[in-house]
Amino acid sequence: MVKPQRPPSGRTNLASCVVATIFLIFIIIVVLIIFFSVFKPKQPIISVNAVQLPSFAISNGTVNFTFSQYVSVKNPNKAEFSHYDSSLQLLYGGNQVGFMFIPAGKIGSGRTQYMAATFAVESFPMGAVPESVGPSITDGLGGFRVGPSLEIESRMEMAGRVRVLHFFTHHVDARAVCRVSIAVSDGSVLGFHC
Repeated sequence: MVKPQRPPSGRTNLASCVVATIFLIFIIIVVLIIFFSVFKPKQPIISVNAVQLPSFAISNGTVNFTFSQYVSVKNPNKAEFSHYDSSLQLLYGGNQVGFMFIPAGKIGSGRTQYMAATFAVESFPMGAVPESVGPSITDGLGGFRVGPSLEIESRMEMAGRVRVLHFFTHHVDARAVCRVSIAVSDGSVLGFHC
């Protein structure tokens, strides 16, 4: 004779639900960990490619010039970077001598955007330039000397946000600070260090 089977007890159903819930929670946690490790927001990378002074003049101890800076901004994120509140400042002796707002914009994921900023710097008094001559540069024919130089500092700051899957928004900031050395004699850029 065959024994009739009993329907599963409430204990077995409860245990099955608990195991299924724990499994789902575990899967959700693993997916979130993988998601945030792959889509973790990173700071944009600002690289200064060139600095130029198209016009340069010194008169009566004041200096006046046009400043041009060429940069590339790389977005290493897997999402679009929207920037706003961005600016380029020019400092001499700790005082601001030039300023420019950078218009808001967007940089696609994994893309690099090239930017150029050119603006006229109002006349400002130049500090005492030492009469001593700088380092000797040799050209193979006995060399020549570089005269006094002027050092300015450029600060580029970009603020923005990265929105992952149109749901998670992360605020990111990037900045580049460069020291630019300028020959006082002709306004040529001797070099820059960022």
